Amino acid sequence: MFGPQGPTLRELAVQVLSSVERGYDLLAPKFDHTPFRTPGEVLDSVAHALAPVGPFEDGLDLCCGTGAGAEVLTGLCRRSVTGVDFSAGMLEVARRRTRPADGPEPRWVRGDARALPFTAAFDLVVSFGAFGHFLPRELPGLFRQVHSVLRPGGRFAFPVFAPPRPVHPAFWMLLGFDAVMRVRNALWRPPFVMYYRAFRLGDVLGELERVGFTVELSALPGFGRRGDGSPRARLVLARRVTPRPGA
Repeated sequence: MFGPQGPTLRELAVQVLSSVERGYDLLAPKFDHTPFRTPGEVLDSVAHALAPVGPFEDGLDLCCGTGAGAEVLTGLCRRSVTGVDFSAGMLEVARRRTRPADGPEPRWVRGDARALPFTAAFDLVVSFGAFGHFLPRELPGLFRQVHSVLRPGGRFAFPVFAPPRPVHPAFWMLLGFDAVMRVRNALWRPPFVMYYRAFRLGDVLGELERVGFTVELSALPGFGRRGDGSPRARLVLARRVTPRPGA
């Protein structure tokens, strides 16, 4: 991560003391050389799981970053692929690096996921690794936005990973990271919202159902199972089947 192509420790410190938008603008040229980019095996596994659900016409990569999820959509969607992100720097990298060999050429839109600049124009919305940038109280509004841009019967898909157990060092590493970020946001403005342990699957599934989705969970192959037999990785597949409450 701190090698020749990745960001230095100083660059990461400058990023985390900025706003989320400015921080990602700064990180964008080196983002694909960090562990923050969604691994290829996750992208491939989600693409494989979604292929039998399609075909899809129009797809949206929510909080697209440098376009890794949009590349998945180019193999699943026949007519159009759109990536939306509020970092101009990340979108500029996406424009330069994403050249699909087959499928539609993505278009890139700068926008806030909490106020999407689209009508009901998509059959599939995907998101990879973005939810840590939203506070729990923001998720219902985010899901309402996704619901509003999907056509009836459209799907909202994203992978989730089982959290590490307290006996695993990763549990304490993530707990410590979140604690540091909470202290940082209490003492420094503007805030930089990035938490690894604020996303509770049970709460998320309930919120998706409340805004008008039916939800299915399926294990993503290739990631194994935990000691209790539960999958380490799952795909959340939410389908728009009812009007959004209040619509």
